[in-house]
Order: sequence, then structure tokens, then C-alpha cells
Amino acid sequence: MAPQIIDVDQHLFETRTTWIDHIDPGFRADALAIEDDERGWPWVTWRGERLYPVEIQHPGHPEEVGENRLAMERGEPAPASYEELLPPSYASPAARVEDLDRMGLDSTVLFPNFGLVWGEMLRSDPPAQTANLRAYNRWAAAAVTEGKGRLHGVGHLTLSDPEWAVAEIGRLASDGIRLAMVPPAPVNGRPLSQPDLDPVWAAFCDHGVAAVFHVSEFESPLHPAWYEGDEEKVDKLLDSVFLWAAPAVALANMILNGTLDRFPALRIGVVELTAGWVPTFLLHIDGASDFYALRHGGPYKKLALRPSEYFLRQVRVAALPYEQPGTLVEQVGEDMFMFGSDWPHAEGVADPLAAGTRGAGRLEGRALDQLMGGNAAWLLGL
Repeated sequence: MAPQIIDVDQHLFETRTTWIDHIDPGFRADALAIEDDERGWPWVTWRGERLYPVEIQHPGHPEEVGENRLAMERGEPAPASYEELLPPSYASPAARVEDLDRMGLDSTVLFPNFGLVWGEMLRSDPPAQTANLRAYNRWAAAAVTEGKGRLHGVGHLTLSDPEWAVAEIGRLASDGIRLAMVPPAPVNGRPLSQPDLDPVWAAFCDHGVAAVFHVSEFESPLHPAWYEGDEEKVDKLLDSVFLWAAPAVALANMILNGTLDRFPALRIGVVELTAGWVPTFLLHIDGASDFYALRHGGPYKKLALRPSEYFLRQVRVAALPYEQPGTLVEQVGEDMFMFGSDWPHAEGVADPLAAGTRGAGRLEGRALDQLMGGNAAWLLGL
């Protein structure tokens, strides 16, 4: 049987009514929506407030986003409606499956699209936030069903309410969703290793769902002063430069404080937050721990394994083709990196399989199979 080729990073665009169609009836007035402004430009809105402009992207063409933003600033009318600009496979699970055939892919992981920008924006109203998260998760579950085993939906969670998160992880599992996106950031001002979150990590293990860190709107590990002059609400320049910083800090916190030791069945994915940092991270998390132990007469926390061994055992990281994942595999090993295209985003690639094969370089045999699907299958628990 030929190995599965799994793209671990694609996005499904929400429809105008994704949230209101799937939200609990008591929260219909709080549902997110996609609504047009007076010139026909669509926006993600909440209670009538415009949160973020809707951008129809095409792989390899970020300039289109800039051209549309400038047109909006000049007061020009939208060139067409959201539905007219949206290719069928961007939002339709059935059409996406047809596109997988064209791409030569067996299956793909589907992250939210507009869900990447609004999470923190609703933090002021936790019930409305969780209601919209649950609405998206129901829509994602319907996409999984329609995909007939070829579309792996990603649930969308907040950890601010651990009891809600535990219940939602169970709901995701019952709906056939094997991955759930969580922010690699402090929760209510406390680290991911805090004991209050142990029931959440236990729920991930008990239900066979993997936690995933992905590009989204979350608190940055960088000091706010560094952003002076950047008015972008979500996609700030320094955050793009240091995409790796948030997952690196989050995972170091969870490893060094024993979360991965306490929950050896916990699987964690890192997607679209780059991969080139991993070899150096593994070197330094062990080196710094050894140095700390020598200076303090003992380890920071007593762990059964070396810190890097927890990462190697329980974490898998997606690499975009430009990062030359084949070279990273040679440095770290076969069981770490996954192939991700970020299709159909502007920074993604138009032909995922061809780009992934080029990025694999000299890899062959099991090493190639693991990069192109085996490690993704492990993360999915297939």
C-alpha cells in the first residue's frame, strides 16, 4: 500500500453565514458574519462592528492583497461580490476534494481562514467568544463528513475557560475531528504549564485529539514597545519575522515544567509557524537546562527524559517548501517534520505536491514518506 500524501496546512474559507447557521439559538445576536460596507467590500463583523477586511487570496500573489487595500482606501467600489470572487474549492468541501485529486494529494488538514483573525477580538465577551468557536467547530465537522475521510478539520479552541475546553474537545472527537487549534500564549496571564490546564491536556489525551499551534491572533511573546509604528491589527511585521518565537516559548514552558512528562500521550503540532528554528531549539533547551542544573546544584524540575527528548517524542512541526525541509530532516531526523502548503493563502504555494517534492530535496524511502504524510498521520492519530 502506497504511503499517504497529506498536506498538513490548507484553509477552508467560511461563508457569510457560517456562524449564524451553526451558533446556539440563544447567541444568534452575537454571531460573527461577513457583511459588505457601503462600497461593497466585505468585512468580518461582530454585532455590526467591522473587525477585519475579507481578503480573497491566491497562492504566490500577495500583491493582490495590497492592491485591494489601496483600492479600499481610495474609496473605490469592490470589483465583485464575495461569492463571485471566491473560487468554489475555497469554501466548498466537495470542491476541495476534487482539487485534491488535481493536486495529487490523498488528504489535507483544513484550518480556519477568518478564524485566524478574530479570536482575541471577542475576548471581552467570553460567552459570545465560545459560542462562535463552537459554531465554527460544527461547520468544520460538517466539512469532515462531506470530505469522506480526505478532509481533516481543525477545531478552534480557547483555553480561557478550561471547563468549556474540556467539553468541546470531547464534542470535537465525537464529530470526527482529530486536531484542535490553541494559542501558543499565556492563558489569563498564566503559562500553559499551569496546573489549572491539566484537565485540558488530559482531555486531549483521553479523546485522541492533538493540540495544534498555528498562525492566528494571540498575545505575542514580544514586548509591545517593539511594535511602535505598525498599525496593522493582526499581521504585524515583527510577528512575521519571529513566527517561531511563540511556539518555541510555549513548548519550552510545557517541557521544562513537566506538562509533557505528565501527559506522555499528548500530541502537539506546530503549523505555519516555521520550522527552521527546531535544530537550534533542541540544542539550546538541553544546553540551557544542563547549565542551569550545574549552577543550581540540581535540575530546574526533575524530569524522566532530556528536554529535547520530549519534543522529539510528542511534537511534529510543519515546514513550508521554501524552508528546504529535506535539509531539516537530515539535521533532526525522520520523525519530526510535515509537509504543508498553506494553500490557498498568498504566502502559500499553488502546486503543493510539486513544491513539497522540491523542498524534500534528496530524501527518499521512509524519510520522504514521513515528511510527505507519515508524520501528519501520526499527529492525526491515524
